[in-house]
Amino acid sequence: MYFLSLRSIKKSVMALCVGAMAGCATWAPDDQLPTAVRQALQTAGMDADDLGLIAMPVAGNARGLRLHAQRAMQPGSTMKVVTTAVALDQLGSNTRSRTDLLAAVSPVGDVLAGPLYLRGGADTDLDWGALWTLLRQLRETGVRHIQGGLVVDRSLFLPARLDIGVPPFDESPEFQYNAIPDALYLNGNVMGFALAADTSKFVATVSPALPGIQIDSSAMELIDRPCAAWEDGWKIPVVQYQDGKATVVLAGQFPRKCSQRTDLNIVDRQWITSAAVRQIWTQLGGQLDGADSDGATPAGATVLATHHGRPFAEVARGMMKRSDNPLTRQTYLRLGLKAAKPHEPTLDAAARVVRDWFAARGIATDGLVLDNGSGLSRSERISPQQMVDVLNSARRGVHWPDLWASLPLVGVDGTMSRRLKGSAAEGRARLKSGTLKNAVAVAGYVLDQNDQPWVVVAMVNHDAAAVKGRPVLDSIVEWVASQK
Repeated sequence: MYFLSLRSIKKSVMALCVGAMAGCATWAPDDQLPTAVRQALQTAGMDADDLGLIAMPVAGNARGLRLHAQRAMQPGSTMKVVTTAVALDQLGSNTRSRTDLLAAVSPVGDVLAGPLYLRGGADTDLDWGALWTLLRQLRETGVRHIQGGLVVDRSLFLPARLDIGVPPFDESPEFQYNAIPDALYLNGNVMGFALAADTSKFVATVSPALPGIQIDSSAMELIDRPCAAWEDGWKIPVVQYQDGKATVVLAGQFPRKCSQRTDLNIVDRQWITSAAVRQIWTQLGGQLDGADSDGATPAGATVLATHHGRPFAEVARGMMKRSDNPLTRQTYLRLGLKAAKPHEPTLDAAARVVRDWFAARGIATDGLVLDNGSGLSRSERISPQQMVDVLNSARRGVHWPDLWASLPLVGVDGTMSRRLKGSAAEGRARLKSGTLKNAVAVAGYVLDQNDQPWVVVAMVNHDAAAVKGRPVLDSIVEWVASQK
């Protein structure tokens, strides 16, 4: 009878796996991680148990790294890779969302006797300029006087307002990355604020300067602090509504001799929509009477004007390179539209679409947890192996060039523009990054010194990940890019 040590068994398995498929071919246990990676973990005060990793040539030979590959981990914004890959396949690279203006009764002369319906179709590009263009189209049909007010239709998704009753993700619910989309999503549901202070006075302005909105900054305290740290003394603004007007109350601390521009999701989106439509319509020489409301567009209503968003392949570049959470969440919801059963929440339908996509490609779903598709979640989980399988499946698909182009180019653009500058990976890796307080990750492709592509997925889950974990990921990427 022969007894083999655990190390002997590992060596035997590794030998059998040479030349086999990717699932058997990567092969560095934690005590064989590259020295630079082990040192980066040690410097960060972490150990190999905090790291999930697969780094392997797409050709599938025996070189590579593999650690905790089957462990379900928090991926941060690398989850956008999944949403984008599935959306490219299910929605198509050329699909375009839309916004419509409709009426239930036909205009007579220049008068629309009933209400004007503004129907959201998950338009990815409905900003202030697009809204002006849409209303301009309507005005050019001859309509001038709308007598029945404005009805805003956000009913495409179920529920129509996912932001209502949802606890804030973190202590900064007012900032753009935390905005929760809906089917209308006018200007991303945010308004621009310009904040400035000299040595003794603080001034804030809002854009667009809609009628009926004003800012009260009397409680803002000026302090001596670096301008870059302006958020440290910031307090969540409060909005007060009275007689159809909105007053934004700013409070907290702001540095002297500092100016900042920021987008804030604080003013009620229905108030913003009504005010913007009325302002633009008046500027176009129109008249809008009657009360405004939320509601569904009647069946059979006539489309009077339409705005189309860009093709999805172009939208995906913004989603991935900027790591746009609201835009990705909206795309995830779009995945659920056709699959949704009667009265089924759109998020549930979207999760089913993603799981079915995995199953159709033989990708395991054990441990997979889906929430909103953006990674801005405490619950979403995916394993390094599942992420690698998504990347490999996408690479074999017809929409592969669009996914490749959407990934940030390391050291050049997007969320990876400042990382790994001057390293072997600069300009030679396309990686989606992800960051939460307790999770950092990268997922994508890296070229080695022989110009051979590797698929790389690395996740660090640790309480100090956001502060100390990125050098660990960078050491892995640089190791791959240096291989010959």
